Amino acid sequence: MAKFNKIDTLSVIRSTGIVPVFYNKDAELTKKVVKACYDGGIRAFEFTNRGDGAHIVFKELIGYVRAECPEMALGAGTILDAPTAALYLQLGADFLVSPCIVEEVIALANRRGVPYSPGCGTVTEIVHAMERGCDLVKVFPAGTVGGAAFVKNVLAPLPWAMLMATGAVEPTEENLTTWANSGVTAVGMGSKLFPKELIASADRAAISALCEQCIKWFKA
Repeated sequence: MAKFNKIDTLSVIRSTGIVPVFYNKDAELTKKVVKACYDGGIRAFEFTNRGDGAHIVFKELIGYVRAECPEMALGAGTILDAPTAALYLQLGADFLVSPCIVEEVIALANRRGVPYSPGCGTVTEIVHAMERGCDLVKVFPAGTVGGAAFVKNVLAPLPWAMLMATGAVEPTEENLTTWANSGVTAVGMGSKLFPKELIASADRAAISALCEQCIKWFKA
């Protein structure tokens, strides 16, 4: 499948509500993790730009995803400047994510018609990001700024806002149910979804099963 357009990418993220957040310098291992998530029903995946040469891994990954996971939107996270954003967009990223608002990335993403989710921790930041054209805003660090209660309180006066909570999200029924009931559009989940023992053993079946269960909990 070719690169997703903006509307399709947002629809894909909303369809499952769970966005795995992952980085590893080993491209082959990363492919296995992404495929395991895909087999478990995940349709949006954030590969974070957190290591030297991360874009090289992403270049291999995007080709693999297009061939083996055609319904998956693959995004790039931890984007902190426009040159890095442009690099990942050139490689084919379907969406961009940052831990904070980066004005130059907003302009670039809008110009390219790609969803950009900047990290926001206040109502003012969320509204500012929405005014600048960020359709899906990342609440980060979600647990620190108030958790599910913060999201629920924000959505009371801003019911049209699309929020993705990242931080303090865990693969448990209680946690995901709490986030879902807050009204979030999606949640981003990192290390909790990928226990070190599962990664070390490359237990794809276990990762797939966990992803499938998380989606069920979130949607329920």
